[in-house]
Amino acid sequence: MWEYSLLLLLMPMNLVQGKERTPNILVFLTDDQDVFLDGMEPLAKTKKLLAEEGTSFENAFVTTPVCCPSRASLLTGKYLHNTGTINNTVEGNCGGQYWIDHMESRTFATALKSAGYRTMYAGKYMNQYGTPQAGGIQQVPLGWDSWNALKGNSRYYLYELSVNGVPEYHGAQYEKDYLTDVIGRKAKSFLETWNKTEPFLMVLGTPASHAPFTPAPQYEENFADMVAPRIPSYDVPAGDKHWFMRMAPQNLSNSAKDAIDEVYRNRWRTLLSVDDLISQTLAILEDLGELDNTFIFYMSDHGYHMGQFELSIDKRQPYEFDIRVPLIVRGPGIEKNVTSKVPALQIDLAPTFLDIAGLEPPEDMDGMSLLQRKEEDRKFLVEYTGEGGLGVNSLCPQWNTGDFSFCNVQFDCKCQDSKNNTYSCLRRIGSDRDSIYCKFDDDEQYEEFYDMLSDPYQLENLAVILGDQLEEERIMLENLSTCSGVSCHSKVETEFEVPIIDVI
Repeated sequence: MWEYSLLLLLMPMNLVQGKERTPNILVFLTDDQDVFLDGMEPLAKTKKLLAEEGTSFENAFVTTPVCCPSRASLLTGKYLHNTGTINNTVEGNCGGQYWIDHMESRTFATALKSAGYRTMYAGKYMNQYGTPQAGGIQQVPLGWDSWNALKGNSRYYLYELSVNGVPEYHGAQYEKDYLTDVIGRKAKSFLETWNKTEPFLMVLGTPASHAPFTPAPQYEENFADMVAPRIPSYDVPAGDKHWFMRMAPQNLSNSAKDAIDEVYRNRWRTLLSVDDLISQTLAILEDLGELDNTFIFYMSDHGYHMGQFELSIDKRQPYEFDIRVPLIVRGPGIEKNVTSKVPALQIDLAPTFLDIAGLEPPEDMDGMSLLQRKEEDRKFLVEYTGEGGLGVNSLCPQWNTGDFSFCNVQFDCKCQDSKNNTYSCLRRIGSDRDSIYCKFDDDEQYEEFYDMLSDPYQLENLAVILGDQLEEERIMLENLSTCSGVSCHSKVETEFEVPIIDVI
């Protein structure tokens, strides 16, 4: 009989006629949903159905804060430097031939299908999926029995799905085409035709709360008075951060603030449809008698920022608002209505799923099963490779040099990325340590260090003050940046103390 040590709770599996039943696995994967800026607040039904009936991880992170690399890491259990998926382009291995040939055959889906699971995917997969350069709509990744993936990036209307390799076109009618609801109908159809002779793996990748932030019509007026949280880092200049953060403008105009607030409201509104999706899917599982035999995971592919350090709206940065994510787990043996301090990463999901299925993870898998995690100490890697020459608005010609990306006049032409906004960071969490050290691959070889215990909003970069005292961090980061498999599994070892510095 399997034993599950998540949160030290040991409980037996469900039994049917004296035989163990292999549990099902259901994953809800949202897009761009933060937790640092209260992104879980609109999901009242989800909190009741999952958080109150399961475990919430308050220290959940992604290892790369942008869509495609994070999703590649989630699927494979590997860091960016081991997947080769470095950005959202085909050239950056987002669904390109290298990904298809070398990584897509080694995901948790292929492992679980080989172990007898019936597998189903619906919704957003990888940003370039379905494009001609990434194999086209007809390309169905290995490991999936029922395939219903979105072509390209998140949309709510006017999109194309690959349904087992056959294109399915959707228009702009809410009743027929709203993608979050379509995903729900695909899930319902799969479950109602599932024969129960084999366990299922189902991944539902919603467009919410990604741009274009289109809510369902019944939710268009919700949260009318809501504004983006004015946390201490909101509308604060980034004077001590790397050069890209110090770029002009170093203040948000009133019109940009208004636009950020409207995006914030619409993000919450799109999540109300995710709340419905989860409620409806769990109701089907309960009707089938499978709810108590299903592990349910809720996670986002990364966080988001909205006005912090004079940034407008996006992700890609190594700060808590971009790398922290919601993670809730419900299932057999999972403690109910509790919060865990165990650090959990998106690269941990693949080995966790294999553990549930009774499989040993491959030796080169960088993540660790959450079912075996008891330690609250951990050090891990955050890495990102910047992009240039994408999405520069014609009204922002000063940044149209090929070096910058995502500069929108609606947000004061504040760019969101550059080709050398490239970094690797050591994030450490321990009983007496909560810190992040980052090194940027730019002309300055800039360093940032934040003591999260005294400075949770990362207002003061201590790297210049600490100087040589960061040598341990530098060595650890260098080692993690080339790690693979078990060499990535390390606990925090504190050998020096971070000086206490008042943050004003």
